[in-house]
Amino acid sequence: MTASITSTDGHEGKVTSGFFALTLGSIGVVFGDIGTSPLYAFRVAVTGAAHGEPASRVVVLGVLSLIVWALFIVVTAKYVLLLLRADNNGEGGTLSLMALGQRALGRRSLALMALGVVGASMFIGDSMITPAISVLSAMEGLNVATPALEHYVVPLTVLILVVLFAVQSKGTALVASAFGPVMVVWFASLAVMGLVHITDDPSVLAAINPYYGLQFLLSHGTIGLVTLGAVFLAVTGGEALYADLGHFGRTPIQSAWLFFVLPSLLINYFGQGALVLSDPTALEHSFYRMVPERLVLPLVGLAAAATVIASQAVITGAYSLVGQAVQLGLLPRFEVRYTSESHAGQIYLPRVNRLLLIGVMLLVLLFRTSDNLASAYGIAVSTTMVVDGIMGFVVIWKLWNWRPAAAAAVILPFVVVDSTFFSANLLKLMEGAWMPLLFGATMAVTIWTWRRGSGILIQKTRRIEVPLDDLIKSLEKRPPHVVKGTAVFLTSDPAFVPTALLHNLKHNKVLHEHNVILTIETAQTPRVDLSERVRMEKISDKFSKVRLRFGFMESPNVPKALAVARKLGWQFDIMSTSFFVSRRSLKPSSQSGMPRWQDHLFIALSRSANDATDYFQIPTGRVVEVGTQVTI
Repeated sequence: MTASITSTDGHEGKVTSGFFALTLGSIGVVFGDIGTSPLYAFRVAVTGAAHGEPASRVVVLGVLSLIVWALFIVVTAKYVLLLLRADNNGEGGTLSLMALGQRALGRRSLALMALGVVGASMFIGDSMITPAISVLSAMEGLNVATPALEHYVVPLTVLILVVLFAVQSKGTALVASAFGPVMVVWFASLAVMGLVHITDDPSVLAAINPYYGLQFLLSHGTIGLVTLGAVFLAVTGGEALYADLGHFGRTPIQSAWLFFVLPSLLINYFGQGALVLSDPTALEHSFYRMVPERLVLPLVGLAAAATVIASQAVITGAYSLVGQAVQLGLLPRFEVRYTSESHAGQIYLPRVNRLLLIGVMLLVLLFRTSDNLASAYGIAVSTTMVVDGIMGFVVIWKLWNWRPAAAAAVILPFVVVDSTFFSANLLKLMEGAWMPLLFGATMAVTIWTWRRGSGILIQKTRRIEVPLDDLIKSLEKRPPHVVKGTAVFLTSDPAFVPTALLHNLKHNKVLHEHNVILTIETAQTPRVDLSERVRMEKISDKFSKVRLRFGFMESPNVPKALAVARKLGWQFDIMSTSFFVSRRSLKPSSQSGMPRWQDHLFIALSRSANDATDYFQIPTGRVVEVGTQVTI
């Protein structure tokens, strides 16, 4: 997600802001999603548990106890105290955890890759649901202020969301600077509202005892399990604590959660519980009933700001995740625009933005209320949390060198809890939970197709490739006409002759005086130190191999990286350098190894990929494209 108020020094992405600024920034960005859960989580859970009857004391205390202990176990113990320690060179998130696990195993694991794909797909599904349910729940406060405004809830929600997605292309640096202060006001308001109403029935504090939650589950059968799915709404957004680790650091996130955010949330939930115990009719709008009528509209405004911030954080988190997936070769190249010179996390992906907007609009118009949308919400996040737990076991076992039994003893209780929440959300499959599962399956098939098709394409290309050493020996015996300047040929395998070089020799019958075989690699770490960026190897008078390495969270800027090669002896001059790029035209084949539908999907994905020159930020005036036709 976006790093809102951090600054950078000469090291890419390294945070230099003070502890207070980072803590404030984490409050604004990391906790936006989970911080807006009091708008709907308690109300939805108690309403479902009451099953059409007035909320009883057993129900209120049982649901409240489950919410409290979900926050303690799932968010505090698992993410804040455990997984925040599992950083990949300072970065967190599902794909970082996947890369960390593969590095710990010392090889590429298909099982870990599959888990990472599932977790990432579900996170993107969450990126559509969060803006819809958050803004809808905020706008529903209009019903409390003036029932006549009920018909404006959905249109205003649509308007806010359209504006939110429209401004993404402008960058969020200015808005982001206000995220922290606004969310501090929001959490402070939550705490004050809760403190005021705990006095309505102080016995509500007994819900801190897990006995009430367990008693409710054991005595309510299927209803209890369904209610558990609604309780999970209180911890959605917990995975963001880990995803934003690289932007703010472990200590600021832990401090903000333990000393400010968690107490504010607990106090507010206890306040809502006390209010409903003293007045069961307040349940319909339990959050907004916590303030006097004259303060409802200002609270709606503050809630709208908080939900927009929560939505913004999730949207930019989706951008970041897709960017990582592209760098890891899980998706074709998408256009990435950097909207801030000082904030590395401020990126904008136009195609992803359009897809998210379409998905969010469909959700709002189909479900129309936050209660209806809540059924679709928990399944995506609970899936991601189960995945994080399983991959966390691999990291604790292999990377931290724990005994398997000890690692299992630590992580298994969390996986069991997350799996229970997943099962509870699965019960809402026909009520809307099918949507994020369908989206996740679509994303997984897309990634699988891209990986499989890319592998087949590499194999087919390899059959007709010529070893580079053989070509150099042949050219030394029968040298072609040599022209001045430097030619850079991009290739994925430097051991073989790039297709563009072969075609240049075949059709133009010339060779540049300096030829560079350029390979660009993506490391299993988020960032690569500048000292490891460039590796050069001179293989003949006219040929050199250059390897550029970028982290999977970095933007691959080829000219900037090649400038580093000057320190290694290469007199790089962009104005006398031509970049040769192969452009493949793919055609389906009956013997591709994939079903015909998958052939067409892979070809469509290839055509939709961003141009390599744009992706690697190569000046278009220095690029020569060579086209080839390949069957797949």
